[in-house]
Amino acid sequence: MKERVVRLKVNGMYRKIMLEPRKLLIEVLREDLGLTGSKAGCDDGSCGACTVLLDGNPVRSCLLLAVEVEGRDITTIEGVAGEQEMHGIQRAFVQTGAVQCGFCTPGMILSSKALLDRNPNSSEKEIREAISGNLCRCTGYVKIVEAIMAAAKEKRGE
Repeated sequence: MKERVVRLKVNGMYRKIMLEPRKLLIEVLREDLGLTGSKAGCDDGSCGACTVLLDGNPVRSCLLLAVEVEGRDITTIEGVAGEQEMHGIQRAFVQTGAVQCGFCTPGMILSSKALLDRNPNSSEKEIREAISGNLCRCTGYVKIVEAIMAAAKEKRGE
């Protein structure tokens, strides 16, 4: 298949990349851009480890062709924090012990960030629903939900 130039906006920066039209977004992020925070866990969208934000909404990057998202706003875990400090959700994950092996953490953080950006007053039920597409094999989700609730509280200024 013939390669073509694709313009992607990743973490606020535009990048022009020569790629085959059938290349998945997760492959472009990890292999071409060196953004390895998003994990390739299942290749069928069932685990959520590859979750990124597309125009602020969580999506599975293993299910999207890079050409499908040309010109749209993509945020990976590498684009969540500022230059000097962690994002409030990242900090809450560390402080509550929600980080175990870390494989699911980037997807969990991005899914929860999307939720809290829309609704910082989310209930525990809404939080659990928002992360339901992100599988964690190490925890029972208790610490993860606790972290997201703490981040929401911080976001509200409480």
